[in-house]
Amino acid sequence: MQEGTEDIKEIIKEDIWGSIKNFLDIGFHIGEGDKTINLTLGLLLLLTVALIGTKFLLKWLRHIITRKMEQEDKQKFTSVFKFSNYVVYLVAVLITLSAAGVDITLVITASAALFVGLGLALQELFKDVLGGIFIIIDKSLQVGDVVEVDGKVGKVFEIKLRTTRAITRDDKVLILPNHKFISDIVYNYTQNHKTTREKVDVGVAYGSDVELVTKILMQITTEQKNILKNPKPFVLFEDFGDSALLFSINFFTNDSFRDPRIKSELRYKINAKFKENNITIPFPQRDVHIIQPKP
Repeated sequence: MQEGTEDIKEIIKEDIWGSIKNFLDIGFHIGEGDKTINLTLGLLLLLTVALIGTKFLLKWLRHIITRKMEQEDKQKFTSVFKFSNYVVYLVAVLITLSAAGVDITLVITASAALFVGLGLALQELFKDVLGGIFIIIDKSLQVGDVVEVDGKVGKVFEIKLRTTRAITRDDKVLILPNHKFISDIVYNYTQNHKTTREKVDVGVAYGSDVELVTKILMQITTEQKNILKNPKPFVLFEDFGDSALLFSINFFTNDSFRDPRIKSELRYKINAKFKENNITIPFPQRDVHIIQPKP
């Protein structure tokens, strides 16, 4: 009796499995033999499950990668993950077509030629995107940094995946492709800290009282706004020039983006103080010796 019951259960299981299999095999069957294309309900269901599972997997990976990032940096990665989703979905569709019996060799060959052409045409774009990813990951550039690129100084106010935008000292927007930050030499004035050392050069005539010159320069510098008291500014006697004694005022500021204005104010005050103390700022001079030929 028990063996008969077991046989009945096996028959019922086989019937149920056969019914499910027949249901999943519903679809299109085109061709014969090895060239048969089977686009069935089961295959479409498998594709749907694979896409849903891939979507959740990508979300989990995105959470793992960006969990320690700032909200602004997370938003910058949106384009990267969207691109990854498209690639994964494309691979899933190709696998489904291959499982259905479609020969995808021609599709892959044609796509390879297309991708090579797109790669050559968009290589600068890919370089910029990779540069943006590196900037976000290694924090080599942040909003508020003062940078110098190709002789132009700007303060960064926006970092995107492809470009970085900075405002120049004359209030113009400087748009920088991100690949410049990984392939070119870039000076970041404020990456380590906001304080930078600047200097103003000045020359005085030979015979001037160098002690008085040093005293005047120190007095002007210590009274100037936007110059830090600590570290202290200092004056250097740089060299004996062709037509002047060369000095430099070295000072520290935490606003290097606006330092041309500070330097301009220092030069105005230096010129006025030197006039009050009869100290001459010479212009370039040359001694010309005329040799008269003998009669």
